[in-house]
This record gives sequence, C-alpha cells and structure tokens, in this order.
Amino acid sequence: MALKTLSTFLSPLSLPNTKFPQFLTTKPSLILCEFPRSQKSRLLAADSEGTGAAAPSPGEKFLERQQSFEDAKIILKENKKKRKKKDNAIKASRAVASCYGCGAPLHTSDADAPGYVDPETYELKKKHHQLRTVLCRRCRLLSHGKMITAVGGHGGYPGGKLFVTAEELREKLSHLRHEKALIVKLVDIVDFNGSFLSRVRDLAGSNPIILVVTKVDLLPRDTDLHCVGDWVVEATMRKKLNVLSVHLTSSKSLVGITGVISEIQKEKKGRDVYILGSANVGKSAFINALLKTMAINDPVAASAQRYKPIQSAVPGTTLGPIQINAFLGGGKLYDTPGVHLYHRQTAVVHSEDLPILAPQSRLRGLSFPSSILSSVEEGASTIVNGLNAFSIFWGGLVRIDVLKVLPETCLTFYGPKRIPIHMVPTEQAVEFYQNLEFC
Repeated sequence: MALKTLSTFLSPLSLPNTKFPQFLTTKPSLILCEFPRSQKSRLLAADSEGTGAAAPSPGEKFLERQQSFEDAKIILKENKKKRKKKDNAIKASRAVASCYGCGAPLHTSDADAPGYVDPETYELKKKHHQLRTVLCRRCRLLSHGKMITAVGGHGGYPGGKLFVTAEELREKLSHLRHEKALIVKLVDIVDFNGSFLSRVRDLAGSNPIILVVTKVDLLPRDTDLHCVGDWVVEATMRKKLNVLSVHLTSSKSLVGITGVISEIQKEKKGRDVYILGSANVGKSAFINALLKTMAINDPVAASAQRYKPIQSAVPGTTLGPIQINAFLGGGKLYDTPGVHLYHRQTAVVHSEDLPILAPQSRLRGLSFPSSILSSVEEGASTIVNGLNAFSIFWGGLVRIDVLKVLPETCLTFYGPKRIPIHMVPTEQAVEFYQNLEFC
C-alpha cells in the first residue's frame, strides 16, 4: 500500500461513522496494519488506476476500516496489559512491610541483617496490622550512635557478609523514569560537585526537578548567600540540567524550608514526591525538617512525624523507598536510598571515622603561614621564603607540598575542627607521616 493511500485510509475525517475510537480523536497516531494478499492487491490497483473493476466497493472499504480499528484495539490492549503488569510489580514491592526508619524489608531470620525484628514483636504487630510502625534492630542501634555499615564496598567496609550492594540500591530507583512524579534533588553545599549527580536524568527520566542545596548553615558567617545562589544556578546551567527552581536550605536551622514546601505544593499536582540525592547528602534530615515545618498547618504532616526516617552519618542508612503520608491533597512523599558514588570520601573512609569528617558547626578558616608561625621554628628561611619547601598535612587525608610560591602567599583551610593541620619542612615530610598519629 502506498503512503498516500495509507494516510487517506487512516484519516478520521473520511470515516462515515462519527463514533470512531477515542484514541484517534485525542492524539494523532499512525497505525500500520497487514491486510490479506487479495485485499492488498485490490488496494494497490485502486491506487494506480483510480477506479475500475478492481476497485473495492464502499462496503468493502468500510469493513477494511473496521478491521483496522479492531487490530488497533488489540495492540493498545496488549500494551495496556504490559504497563499494568509492570505497575503491579512496583506496587507489590512497595506493599512489602518495611522498617519505617531505613526502608529495609522486615524479617525474623538473621539478627545481624537490616530489617530484623524479633519474632514476638513481629507476630504481635502483624496480628494488629501495625507492621508499618515497626523499627528494625539496626535502626535502633543507629539511633543510639552506633556505626553499622550495610552497603558493601562503601564506608571502608572491610568485608564479611554484604547485605546490600550500591548497584542494588540504584536499581530500586529505576522505576522513577517510568512514573509521573516530582523529583526533589538534594546537593550538599560542602561537597557540591561531588554530590551533584550529574546523570540524575538516568534515574528521574523526564520528571520535573526541584534543586535543593542543603547544609548552608555550615558556611562561614560572612558568606553572601545571594552570591552562593548565583554560583549554584550558573553551575547547574553548566551541567546542562534544567530544573524548576533552586533553593538554599538548612535542615538544622530550617532556613529555606518554607520556600521548598511552597514550590512542592505548587508543582506537585497530585503526583508523588521523591527525595533524591547521593549518599549522606542529608535526605532524611531534610524530610524531618520538611515534616516539622508542614506540621504547623497540616495535621497529616504532624501525624507523619511519629514515624520518620532515621538519620545517621553512615552511608547507606536508607536501604529502600520509605513512603510517608505527608500531603493532605493526595500524593505521597518518598525518602529514597542514597546513590553511592565511588569518588566521594565516604566510599573509602571507614564508617567509624565519618563522624569526625562531617562538620557539625560553621566552617572557620585556618590560614597558613600566619596562624602557625608560633608552632614552627622561627628562622630566616621561614620568614623570607614563606611556604616554600614546606609540606602541609591535613590529618592523614591530604598532603600539600609547596614547591614555589610568592612570599606573601597564604593558604586557608576550611574543614572539621577535629582534623589537625601540621606544617613541616618537605625534607622531613616522609618521616613525619610515618610517625603521624591519626585521630
């Protein structure tokens, strides 16, 4: 069949029956159908010769059109069944009772695995249909300051029994690209480039994104947030990520949280809201701040505060999507597992050391050499040459060898207070590092 005949054949305007299928009236579509050999030859003849003995009658044309509609209905029905089957699989995975603190499926088999609940408590809660209010053993330990790594290959995990891999956590987010949702993407201002998730579209698909920058309360007091905001917008544009809006927030002081809530309520439109970000970016803390602010005027959010995600410095605290009933007008709020990135320090540093590396208060700069002249033997070489031929150790993580700089050069370090900074002559650096006692 020629393209001209096919387009004429599928045009709704040429149908004698005005009650043609709905899919043709709402969205134009091109449907290719295979006809029997005899019908195809007659149509080819009609196209080449116009009219004549081989031309189909009006009744045959009508039957052919009806047959194409039936074929199209079968195709659409099969596609609908496939989508429904996939949606049911996603809903079934969410229907499994999970710990409200970390999202791990509840079980009673392995006491050391995430999601473990003692059998008596499990059976009692199951009997009264209260499994949604159960906190697993691991989350209870995390809430008391224990550092329990559950993601293999990250946080300096030495080995042993690996409960979850980073790839498995990422796979739990793969369904987002097929859903209609609102994505709230979190980025850590202290590690902006490292936590940005430049390939977030692989997870979020074409869903709209709200960019939230967290932990701005850690910036020095004299920081101009307007300049920081302009820099974030410019950096986002350079990374070629189109977002609805950018917000600077602090989950600790609640700065900027109200603006995020207003943007979510404006753009949600009945859809589910997913909090997305890299591991240890502060998703659970942000959700707690969100619920705390919303609870002032929303009783639904106030009740959701009773069962909120667990916060800890361990990468991989959240091991599965956590559904939270936080909105009055429909749609759910989801805390998601953090995306683990191999280039971040949380992937190589032992979990016991992460609380030391995580800043807990405003960053204050420590400048060199002006602030350490008293701790270095004063001599002519130190005063004249400044930092030349010196090595600076930032704990056991960073070593900087200064080869040649201007005498007035000054280095300023911003980081956790508990990580000491040492300055020694470069010729003594190797010996100093071997004798260095790490905190």
